[in-house]
Amino acid sequence: MDARLQQYEDKMKKTLEFLAADYQSIRAGRANPHVLDKLRVDYYGVPTPIQQVGNISIPEARIIQIVPWDRSMIKAIEKAILASDLGLNPSNDGTAIRLIFPELTEERRKSLVKDVRKKGEEAKVAIRNVRRDGNDAFKKLLKQDVSEDEVKQLTDELQKSTDKFIKDVDAMVEEKAKDIMKV
Repeated sequence: MDARLQQYEDKMKKTLEFLAADYQSIRAGRANPHVLDKLRVDYYGVPTPIQQVGNISIPEARIIQIVPWDRSMIKAIEKAILASDLGLNPSNDGTAIRLIFPELTEERRKSLVKDVRKKGEEAKVAIRNVRRDGNDAFKKLLKQDVSEDEVKQLTDELQKSTDKFIKDVDAMVEEKAKDIMKV
């Protein structure tokens, strides 16, 4: 592949990876430890990911259990969860924290699907912006002794990549929407 094209394809790939990571943090009724990925807990004055201060497990389909390695961290972990936008109330028994995921209502599922589609649309816009940047860069090549045919070929290849990535985004959106609507 042409090195001039590769940089734009890499940017599109990063957009897709970002969307996938974003979708992992959306809870779909089942316990998913990735909903905790963005949470930081104050560990001796340093914001630390929850995964680095305790063991996270899923004992049942709708329960996440966090067992901190240092029991004095329980209050800090609870505080971080309550301050987050997860909408979960942690319960602790002195040694572990449990997060119980309630069944999602139909209304909440539809709201989550709408959010998923919005994030998918934002990813498509980002991919199209990369395409625009690439096309602009290729047009500037005309001034640098590059033939019109070569520039046309580069823009055609970039359009094919854009179409492929847009199709991938659509597939991710549909898969996540189906996952959320599944009861």
